[in-house]
Order: sequence, then structure tokens, then C-alpha cells
Amino acid sequence: MQRRDFLKLSIGTAAAAALASPAIAQGAVKEIRVGYQKNGVLVITRQQAALEKHFTPLGIEVKWVEFSSGPPMMEAMNVGSVDYGAVGDSPPVFAQAAGAAIVYAAGQPITNGQGILVPKDSPIRAIGELKGKRVGFTKGSSAHNIVVQTLEKAGLTYADITPVYLTPPDAGPAFANGSIEAWAIWDPYFAIGETKQSGRILINAREVTKTNSFYIANRDFAKNHGAILQQIVDVTTATARWAEQHRDEVAKSLAAVTGIPLEIQTIAANRSSFVVGPVTDDIVATQQGVADRFYKLGLIPKPIAIRDIVWRNPAA
Repeated sequence: MQRRDFLKLSIGTAAAAALASPAIAQGAVKEIRVGYQKNGVLVITRQQAALEKHFTPLGIEVKWVEFSSGPPMMEAMNVGSVDYGAVGDSPPVFAQAAGAAIVYAAGQPITNGQGILVPKDSPIRAIGELKGKRVGFTKGSSAHNIVVQTLEKAGLTYADITPVYLTPPDAGPAFANGSIEAWAIWDPYFAIGETKQSGRILINAREVTKTNSFYIANRDFAKNHGAILQQIVDVTTATARWAEQHRDEVAKSLAAVTGIPLEIQTIAANRSSFVVGPVTDDIVATQQGVADRFYKLGLIPKPIAIRDIVWRNPAA
């Protein structure tokens, strides 16, 4: 995916506003801009004002920018208008291949909460029956990787399906009205598809492969403000530890911030893993597999080395 392809992705009103703000220059940090989606630890961090509690006494303002998916967040981060954010495994692969100015700051193994849905009354009962079908997912997202690896598991190729590239807000109605025959997606949209749009789980991602999500930082921000980035990661990690032990409260926090009904967020929270930690050798190896697979399929224009953009705190 070339950089111009990222620019075609819908960033949304809030993200567009973020793009208008100047990048943080080298020197004292006055604000931190955090990109988030409608799930995960950063939503809880925002609801609890954990970053604000840490940084406001230091004279640093925290600004939050919501994105519908990871690819537009990566473009915003590349141009320096978002400093830190959480995405799935595929967006940073596409971004790195396009030369984006990003680094991996922390990792989070995913044990559940994403997969492929089909309508409850669909005749599709096995992965192999996706052949010739319209499968909806967000291009360059973690769902993209799940589709690719699911097809491999069944001995199919990417050319055996008709990919329909849709953002989550557009894919939901398309799934409900039958415009797509399968939908690869993550929570909370995964739970919405199950409970509100008559979806049936064809396969959970955990049945196919190990997956990770990541906390990504702008490369210049990481280089110039490593101590601040480490503090952001530390606050994120502490929030994640709290979330692991307080799932009912997590669901309430997610519902309050996103406006998605509590019963949906309860499903998502109860099957999520919130543990955040360093980008280990095992995580790097898994992510390298994603990158190699995408290059082999021609989905990215050149091979990349994940390890090249893993951030290590120089002070550690």
C-alpha cells in the first residue's frame, strides 16, 4: 500500500481536526495527542483520565482523537498529528511498507474478540465455503490479516474470494442487508454483529493464528521525547492491569465513552485480554509473519523488517 492509498481512507471529523494541528517540535512537550478506537485499554484510560492525572501536573495537555479503524490513525501519526495510539496487527505493517514515521512502543496479545461472521441462516458452515463469496473487512486492518490466514487454513487463496473493503460503520449495515456474505471484524463490532445483526461466528481468530495489537508512536516523538513516551506506556500498562481485574467496570467505561450499549461492551470486555507489555521477540516473530505473508500476496510493495521499528527506551 503506497502512502497515497492511506490518504484515501476516511479519517473523520475529529481526526481531520487533529491533522490541522502542528507536530510537536523538539523541546518541551506541551501536549500529547492520543489516537483511539471504540475498544480497548485506551478507551478506559480516557474514561478514567489516567493520562491527564499523570501529565496535567507536569503542564502537559492530553488530547484525544477518535478513529474508526487503524489505517487512518497510522496516516495521522505518519504526518505527526497523532503521537500515540492503539491499533491491530495489520495497520502498522502497511504503514511501515509505505515508509510511515512510526515505531512499535508496546504490545498486547489478543486471545479473543475478533473473527469472521456469517448470517445465522447462511449455508456457509466451513471456511472452504467462503470460496466465491463477498467478504467484507477494512483494508489494512487486523481483520485483513484474519481473512488472509483463514483462507490459507482452508487451502484457499486471496483470489478465491471477492474482498469488499468497508469501514466498520459501513460494513455493519452491509452485513445486515446481505450485501456481503461474510464479515471479518473485531470487538465491539464483532459483538454487535452477533447480537444485533443476526450474525453467527464462522471462526474465531484464535482458532486460526496468534494475533497481537500494538501501541504505536510517531517516530520523531519517540526519538525526541523518549522519557515522556515511557511514561505514557507505563500509564497504559497500569490501566491494563486494572482492567484485567475489573471487567464489569471496564464494560461500563467502554459504554460511557463510546455510546455502544452496555450489554454489547460486556460481551467484549469479558472475552478480551488487556495485558500490555514490551514488544517481545515472540511478538516480533509473529508480526514478521504477517508482514512476510502480505508481501508474498502482493498486498505490500516491498519486504520489511519489523524489528527495524521496534522502539527501545534508551534510558532503560
